[in-house]
Amino acid sequence: MNSLNAAPVPASIDALVQALQSVGYFADRRLATAVFLALKLQRPLLLEGEPGVGKTALAKALSEVLSRSLIRLQCYDGLEQREALYEWNYAAQLLHMRAAEGQGSADMAQVEREVYQDRYLIRRPLLQALQAPEPGAVLLIDEVDRADEPFEAFLLEYLGEYQVSIPEIGTVRATATPVTLLTSNRTRDLHDAVKRRCLYHWLDYPERERELAIVRAQVPGASEALAVQVAEFVGRLRSQPFANAFQRAPGIAESVEWAKALVALDTIVVDPEVVSDTAGILFKQREDVAALTRDMAVQLLQPADADA
Repeated sequence: MNSLNAAPVPASIDALVQALQSVGYFADRRLATAVFLALKLQRPLLLEGEPGVGKTALAKALSEVLSRSLIRLQCYDGLEQREALYEWNYAAQLLHMRAAEGQGSADMAQVEREVYQDRYLIRRPLLQALQAPEPGAVLLIDEVDRADEPFEAFLLEYLGEYQVSIPEIGTVRATATPVTLLTSNRTRDLHDAVKRRCLYHWLDYPERERELAIVRAQVPGASEALAVQVAEFVGRLRSQPFANAFQRAPGIAESVEWAKALVALDTIVVDPEVVSDTAGILFKQREDVAALTRDMAVQLLQPADADA
């Protein structure tokens, strides 16, 4: 996307909340404040939280709100710098060198300079984000906790200065400052050096009203009564003492998917039998599915005033 159709940064926190809601993302004020400051201060934002609370979805929503391209770097164990930053097109370089030899070129230093030209560079996500034209891109460095510590150290130059060093070319600085979001599921602690270069926000499960708004927006086919039942049931699943029975509580994505499944089943009232039949949508671990017993479902489905 170019600067002609780019959207300006919302002028206030309230405007940002409304803009995110317009694309289906419901942020509370604390999260919106963190995002607003990251945009205004041009700082990376590190989002930590349980899986499924909307960290990745926020980057997608920001891309829509700002009308900027979304570039995603998915981290994993063993991720190498070349997969994140750049590679050389070795096949094309070799062809160029053979062509130079065929033409009798004796200046090998000149040939070497030629094969390290920009046209032989294969850009990976970090370099793509730095060289994106105005107004810049949204870069999502997803699940950075899955990468190893040397990769964290490699990210420091980018996070601190929005630049990277390429030995054959030199320092590449951002054409336009990328909006940068890092996400972590806390499978391990990140190094302090990474955290110091970022603004930070812990993204928790949404409160009932926000989750209800999300279900309404994402599952328009659900009746009001069904949306309320979904939000209340999942909210109770995550609360004490029920949460202790599960390895992982359902995230927002599971709430939405469960609501869609209930609509597909023409469900009017959520009962223990429906819960049992659809438990595999709420949970992705066999032990968690087994832990959601009929007796527990009965307790969770009790009216709110019955808890008093």
